[in-house]
Amino acid sequence: MKSRSTLATWLGSLDASRLARVLGTRKDAVSPPEPRSVGELAGRLQRPGSVALVLPRLALPHLQVAEALAALGASASRDALAGLLGAADEEPTRELEAVLEALADHALVWPDGTEKLRMAGPLRQAWDGPLGLDAPLEELLAGTTSDELRGMLAALGVKPPGTKPQRLATLVEHHSDPGQIAVVVAKAPAAARELLERRAEFIMFGHSSPGLEPGARWALERGLLIQDRHRYGPARMPAEVALALRGPGWHAPFQPVPPSAGSAAVTPAEVDREASAAAAAFAARATSVLSVCSAAAPARLKSGGIGARELARIGKAAQADDAVVRLTLETAYAAGLLGRDGDRVAPTEAYDAWAEQEPPEQFAVLLQAWRNLPLTPTQVRDEDNKALPALAGAPPCNGCVQARHGLLAAAAQLPAGEGVRVASELGPLIAWHRPLADALPQDGTPFATVIREAELFGVLARGALSTLGIHLRTGDAEGLSAECRRLLPPATAAARIGADLTAVVTGTPSARLAALLDSVADRETSGTASVWRFSAGSIRRALDAGRVPEDIEADLTAVASGPLPQPLSYLIADTARGHGRVRIAPAACVLHGDEPALLAELAAHRKLAKLGLRRLAPTVLISRSPLDTTVAALRAEGYAPVAETAEGTVRVEKARPRRGTAPVPPPRSGTSAKDSGRITGTRAAKASAAIDSNTLAAQLLAAPPTISDPAPFDGGVPFATDTEEIVAGWAKHLPYGDVRQLAHAIDTGRAITVEYVAASGNRTVRTLSRLMLDPPYLEAWCHLRDAERVFTLSRVHSVMSVPG
Repeated sequence: MKSRSTLATWLGSLDASRLARVLGTRKDAVSPPEPRSVGELAGRLQRPGSVALVLPRLALPHLQVAEALAALGASASRDALAGLLGAADEEPTRELEAVLEALADHALVWPDGTEKLRMAGPLRQAWDGPLGLDAPLEELLAGTTSDELRGMLAALGVKPPGTKPQRLATLVEHHSDPGQIAVVVAKAPAAARELLERRAEFIMFGHSSPGLEPGARWALERGLLIQDRHRYGPARMPAEVALALRGPGWHAPFQPVPPSAGSAAVTPAEVDREASAAAAAFAARATSVLSVCSAAAPARLKSGGIGARELARIGKAAQADDAVVRLTLETAYAAGLLGRDGDRVAPTEAYDAWAEQEPPEQFAVLLQAWRNLPLTPTQVRDEDNKALPALAGAPPCNGCVQARHGLLAAAAQLPAGEGVRVASELGPLIAWHRPLADALPQDGTPFATVIREAELFGVLARGALSTLGIHLRTGDAEGLSAECRRLLPPATAAARIGADLTAVVTGTPSARLAALLDSVADRETSGTASVWRFSAGSIRRALDAGRVPEDIEADLTAVASGPLPQPLSYLIADTARGHGRVRIAPAACVLHGDEPALLAELAAHRKLAKLGLRRLAPTVLISRSPLDTTVAALRAEGYAPVAETAEGTVRVEKARPRRGTAPVPPPRSGTSAKDSGRITGTRAAKASAAIDSNTLAAQLLAAPPTISDPAPFDGGVPFATDTEEIVAGWAKHLPYGDVRQLAHAIDTGRAITVEYVAASGNRTVRTLSRLMLDPPYLEAWCHLRDAERVFTLSRVHSVMSVPG
């Protein structure tokens, strides 16, 4: 409550413009947007979910400063923070102040009026061990008794004060002086000094040794290591001690300046020209892709998504490569233009309205959907190098969104009139602007996939951010629509139809023109210019759809830029002349006889109407019902029809009795039902006796004891180890038994078998060894792939021990 009240006091001291800036930077993390009081606003900003929304959007120096401040404790001075970061000179100091100002705008760090800096509580919890440091000494000594504090001070040669708070303050003051720590460690035994120097580099997790390490007791007696009674594991080193042992020359990483990238001069006109070409090409191909999906809805895989075969079919029909097809499908699905329809993905009613719009409006819808798409559409391989389907419904990926926003932020920071010489040089800049963004395994250079997507959309052109990208970054929908109308030409409503039976449309064809040409011709190419070819088959397709030759010719004349070529008119007339000369009627069986009057009577019989009889000739009827059903119906009405075989002969309806073909096995000699039961029991007893009792006992002794599920936050038992707590925090759907088994394998170095769900949705069973925990990931040797692999803990669905 103290931290919250301090935040409320600081917020209350801000002027209206600064407070509005805090609200503006956190508008997606604060709900409702207008708090009734400053105290209510402070309470909302302190929620863990609020920090989780802001943290991925911070740049590298903001995260570095926040981590350093978290390592120094709940309240630290600016001087201590600057010293830890090595920001002693004028320029680094000014850059540090700018970073602190930005963190204050997010209400993550604020001054408390006493030269101290305070940070939001959830932000401190974002790091298990900031800078590889454990908690401060005062926090680790929370459960220590007064006598134990007195013993530590006495071992250090410091006279203990009279009360526990005084003793605690004296010990904290002593350990906060790096010089005094150096003096104490210099006098330590060799084993203790080696242990302390090794432990100063990183935090130790996992099981503690059955006995103390050499030199550990000497360090414990002096408070250089603290044994936590509320947490099972090795002794912990206070942050003050670790920093002192690292020496005065060690500083936390601080990179306030983004990495440099090779740039080249580029004019706004050049950027506009290339962005316009890219956007127009993508809009034309996207229209073709969705038109193909409208004509034949793509089928979904049983595991979900559209597979490689369907993607190749769509790409071939739309004359678009795989990246454009995937990008179009994912953005159209996010915009509501596509939806699931059983085992297929079909256009929705919103697509019909979208298809009637002009290309600039169509393109703006897809581009806005791409901005916040919670995945990378053109990712084609998962971490196991398996093909990924499109529209697979994978879990939302915030790191993918941040990679896209980081690209927009990095390109926006380039100097005016300049662009990077090579687009891949934006990768390190994206990593600086969004350190928590996800890079894909398929990328040869960092963030190559998201950069390529931006180039396809025209957001990035000539290595610089186009006006489309500028409005996309700020979220200005109206400005983006205006730029799309400026850069993209309107739809073309006319076609140039040649004597070679082709129709050429420059630019993007209108929805009406594209629909007409698709119905009477075959599309050959798409892009900045689209080509359709007329043929007898395409004209016949239009006639099969119910069009008449006169209407086809009239519609083509209306959209042609000149008179209709004579070869096309001849083609339409010749195809129509032969169309329908042969007709095919559906029939399940045929009725024929020598008496036309009898067949006419059957066709007019009311009780036989359910058969669907139709007269083709005076002596021929067809029936839509199967042969046996038709025969039975006629016989029920008093007629005496006979059935024919496929060869035209009369079918003889003689039922033959059914006979078995397999011989009956002889009975077993000398075995009664009672004896059979005895034999079965004897076999079960022998199978049970075949189990090695020593092996079974060893397996039972090696298994961890069964305990109740931990519930430390509800007042229940704590986790048995730190590893269990970490695994349970990331693999939330695993039962505690599986969590415990996986944590035991990590701590003891044993192999384990897991059921794992990849990003593609495929379930596999993996045997893993050489496990290394790196939350939220698990690095291990995969026996299935015979290689090192990185697994996401949240995708581990079950855990099994390795037999033997």
